[in-house]
Amino acid sequence: MRMLLINRPFVQFGLALATVLALPLFLGSGILASEILIYALIAAACNLLLGYTGLLSFGQGIFFGVGSYVAGIFLTRYGLPVWMVLVMATLLGAAIATLVGWLSIRRQGVYFVMLTLAFSQLFYFLAYTFADITGGDNGLMDVPRPVVFGMALNSAWSFYTYTAVSFLALFALMLRATQSTFGRTLIAVRDNEERAAAIGFPVKAFKTAAFAISGAVTAYAGALKAMLIGVAPLANIEHHTSEMILIMTIIGGSTSLFASVLGASAYLLLADWLSQIWPRWLLLLGLALVVVALFLQKGLWGLVEKLWIRASGAKKEG
Repeated sequence: MRMLLINRPFVQFGLALATVLALPLFLGSGILASEILIYALIAAACNLLLGYTGLLSFGQGIFFGVGSYVAGIFLTRYGLPVWMVLVMATLLGAAIATLVGWLSIRRQGVYFVMLTLAFSQLFYFLAYTFADITGGDNGLMDVPRPVVFGMALNSAWSFYTYTAVSFLALFALMLRATQSTFGRTLIAVRDNEERAAAIGFPVKAFKTAAFAISGAVTAYAGALKAMLIGVAPLANIEHHTSEMILIMTIIGGSTSLFASVLGASAYLLLADWLSQIWPRWLLLLGLALVVVALFLQKGLWGLVEKLWIRASGAKKEG
């Protein structure tokens, strides 16, 4: 069957662009708007593993934390240019993700999940132990904002602009990757790994490559988050962060990249709203997640697809 119009790449990018333009109009906080785009990037990178490759990884917090620490260390202690720090965070994230992925994909199912969780715990304890480098419980403080064309992006909305450009560029690259032969092969591996291997695809190489791309984008976003809040905290590399990233991805759905943007936006906005209503807002958030799990098994994007089909009379893609 034909692909739904809303799942076509140019529409997906258009929706991402509309999100970037809409956030300043509807949100009074530039920091919250920047956080939404940062976590949308992270969820999209996670979706590359979960939705397109079929890999449920609890190790995304590793790369997020690594990106934060690279920004914290090299901006506060060595004063390197921001562009160089972002490149270093991206490359180191890709390298560590390649190692974690290469070792983890040797097992499947629950054993794969447990391996990624074990790596998450390992990197957390490394960050906690080497406090001289990472700051330990206190993290790395006073991480500066970027300086672009001689102007420091100290205001929340100027940093949002910088984040928005990064978001759109990386989202477009990931969108291009999912629509390429590489992306189609990942889907083939997800749907039937044995058949993909039988016809000659190097399955392990493709899985490792997906890990590398996901780790690179996540580490880049981690560096942005450290510059946004001025801190590279230990919490970024905890396994709870990996859980949160997975929840965002699942809430949005795994059938498209923009679904991850939707999931991250819904999670953060709901958390921000509920926290103003009740101190124990996590209980309410948990109930909302139960509702999503029970009645929206394809996430919020699955609901959008159903509404689109009913409104347009279109047929769902096969």
